[in-house]
Amino acid sequence: MIPFKAIETFYETWLPEARRKGHHLVAPCPLCRRSQQAKPGQMTVLLNPESYLRGYFRCSAHCVPGGFHAHFARLMGIDGAQVPGFDPDADTYALGMQFPARHLGAELDQFTSLLGDAQKEYFTRLGISAEVLQQMRIGFNGRYMVFPYIQENGFAYAAHCLLPGREQDHFWHGNELFFKGEAAVYNAGEIERAEHGALFITDGEVNLLILKSLGYPAIAVPDGADLDILKAERLARIEHIFLLVSNTPEARQSARELAVRLGFKARILAWPPTFKRGAHLSKVAAYPAMDTAKTVQRMIQQSKAFSPFSSPEKEQRQFIEFLEKEKGKALMGIQTGFEKMDRHLEGLRGINILGGPPKAGKSCFFMQISSEVARRKVPVIYYDFENGRQKIYLRTLVRLSDVSEKQIRSGAMDPPEQERLRQAREQFASLLTRFRVVNDRRLTPDTMRRHIDFIKHETRADDILVVVDSLHKLPFKDLTERRTGIDSWLRQLEAIRDEQQVCFLVISELSRGKGGGYGETPDLSSFKESGDIEYSADNAMVLMPDWDPLAPVADNQRKSTLWVVASREASPGRITDYVLDYPYWRFREQ
Repeated sequence: MIPFKAIETFYETWLPEARRKGHHLVAPCPLCRRSQQAKPGQMTVLLNPESYLRGYFRCSAHCVPGGFHAHFARLMGIDGAQVPGFDPDADTYALGMQFPARHLGAELDQFTSLLGDAQKEYFTRLGISAEVLQQMRIGFNGRYMVFPYIQENGFAYAAHCLLPGREQDHFWHGNELFFKGEAAVYNAGEIERAEHGALFITDGEVNLLILKSLGYPAIAVPDGADLDILKAERLARIEHIFLLVSNTPEARQSARELAVRLGFKARILAWPPTFKRGAHLSKVAAYPAMDTAKTVQRMIQQSKAFSPFSSPEKEQRQFIEFLEKEKGKALMGIQTGFEKMDRHLEGLRGINILGGPPKAGKSCFFMQISSEVARRKVPVIYYDFENGRQKIYLRTLVRLSDVSEKQIRSGAMDPPEQERLRQAREQFASLLTRFRVVNDRRLTPDTMRRHIDFIKHETRADDILVVVDSLHKLPFKDLTERRTGIDSWLRQLEAIRDEQQVCFLVISELSRGKGGGYGETPDLSSFKESGDIEYSADNAMVLMPDWDPLAPVADNQRKSTLWVVASREASPGRITDYVLDYPYWRFREQ
């Protein structure tokens, strides 16, 4: 930032006839003299060291638009070496488009001549001065107000036409190349005039005219959603940027996205809590009881330099709330119902990826964990691309009742089995309030985020388990993107984990070794088609069977070993063996 004393000395040097009036420097306008104005005006320079507009000059005769000291130096032809903050190596921003020979000059003259008393009265009610209307060349075409988009070269090639009081009724006139993109910045010349100073950015032409009438340098975009056309490089030489947009979530989000690109120089002005949704300057100014100038001034005073970081107070509050929530927990993470697994991992936390050969029982293992977690009143979303909703429900009912699937289908049960099934159905009904199975083949990360928000809202729970069966069957755009798609999904799961405090259980396929098998002692290289698993997974595990998949179930005991192959906090190695209790689709921990 340029020292205030340097700016003050600069103006005192080049305005030798000036006199001080409080925080203002007043002198005969040297620019009026140069242009031989019939009635030269007075130049007033704001020299308040506490103001964001320090160094801003204006001529009472409006011989030129106001600006800051760098613009004053250009108008006066002062050598750059004598201008505070001058950088001889600074690049001038190029708009990247050619200005055509034909412009709207003659048409604008006609439109301005049609601006009658009724239209001027409309602007007067909003506090917009006649001088601003003249300076901005506001016109009227017989029905619509005409707002010319004058470019940096002083010519307008397009105009935005709006129906007074009904801005949603509008159209563009002129060269369509200037209807959108970087050319669609209203009062674009203000960017150069605001060099080394301050600039307001708003949405809507009428709101800009109100700011101009209040004495603030400003540019505007047609709508809050158009803020993305402004590039940070174009505004790089401005020290303070105030974002004053409509009081709507969409406009605030657009302003925040622009502020992220601009950095600490940006300040998003917050509307007072008493103002309704949709409020803006044009609506505030329409009410005589509202003091628009004081409202804007108060918003400026209360503004803070934009920061992408949460405030220290908010961070501390959230951390204390986290500690309070964790009090009394036996484990750091979510309990699975498998004692040795919970003890080894300290419960499920973060992203847990489980690999295993085909038909090793991975889905069955996850179904059991999911139903047990839901039984402990932790909501579960089960994204299934392998088994189908009804199979998951049926196996859950079998596991809860100790009644085989065949018996449930045939109805051949003795009284104790019938009673167990009845009780299991009651448990299952209660379970479904926290256990949701999703078979959406068009699933996206955004849809997953919304699902998580919904179930958190419905259950009022802080913890949530999301199961993905399986990683390699998540939707991709096409098969050629399988590898990059998997890695992209892993990045998204990481983001969701951090943003929404979610625990994931994800099934992954394993790659075969050189001999066509899967090896006895698995490691990270066993996981198929993703080098990112080792970076994304908080716990990478493998469920390795030691039984012959081709042998009949009754001929051998289906026992599998669970290995931790990589973990951020747990020790790698063997956890224990798990025996499948068939036909009840239940693993028993050895």
